[in-house]
Amino acid sequence: MAEKRIIDQSMMISRKRGDGTLRYEVWEENGAVTRYNLAYMNHLIFSGDNGRVVGYDNRHGHHRHFKGVVEPVETTSFEEIEERFRQDWTKVLEEYNAQRNR
Repeated sequence: MAEKRIIDQSMMISRKRGDGTLRYEVWEENGAVTRYNLAYMNHLIFSGDNGRVVGYDNRHGHHRHFKGVVEPVETTSFEEIEERFRQDWTKVLEEYNAQRNR
């Protein structure tokens, strides 16, 4: 069976919640995730890297992008990466909103 994209979606975060876009792309083959690209983009927080504040992908091995810095990530599953991503982008938004509301 050939690799197939199973998720391809972008979700806008409202200005009230902090603004930005969440991007999810996931491919699988034979029921296993083979490729992924998860990104939170917000040019108000970080203008480099096309606005990607935080992201995870496995194009060149599992790695994390954070405000222009790329670092390898040890992982045991895609679900673990997905949870790390969720924690990262929600923390960034909480910090951004706290700073914005001072």
